[in-house]
Amino acid sequence: MSGLLVVLGIIAFIAMWVMGKYNGIIVRKNKRDQSFSDIDVNLKQRFDMIPQLLETVKGYMSHERETLEALTKARTSFMNATTPSGKIEADNMLSGALKSLFAVAENYPDLKASENFQQLQTSIEEIENKLASARKFFNEMTNDYNTYIQQVPTNFIAGMFGFRPEKLFEAAQSREELDKTPEIKF
Repeated sequence: MSGLLVVLGIIAFIAMWVMGKYNGIIVRKNKRDQSFSDIDVNLKQRFDMIPQLLETVKGYMSHERETLEALTKARTSFMNATTPSGKIEADNMLSGALKSLFAVAENYPDLKASENFQQLQTSIEEIENKLASARKFFNEMTNDYNTYIQQVPTNFIAGMFGFRPEKLFEAAQSREELDKTPEIKF
């Protein structure tokens, strides 16, 4: 009888240990998912500003069709994206298009002087700062989750339940490409 109680005690201990590890994975995964929702909110705000930005600049930049089309395409990609990776890809497209737009705007003094354009540019820069902070937090949560599920013995529990490492939020371009001034064609 006492041998049976010992075996039942060991089984109960193992079951509680597995539940504890599983719950630890779930907590980290949910924190990661929640941190992406912060990015998503900022992305939506930025993408919602694109129609205003396009309307403001198109009168000044009527022959900068490629730049304006790139902004429209990036916004459409975001609206159609349903997964975090799709939204990250759309975000990278928009970042490049905005960088080109603001560089091209340097050649249009009337546009640069437009109060509406300046307000939109300032608002987008504020959102960019919020996005940078949200991306950093998301990557911290992703790293915490990935580290936790890859450590022994949690990796055994993660493998049993199909948890896999997640990707970090990375810029699509290299640092050198991001710092490079875009080519302006007329």
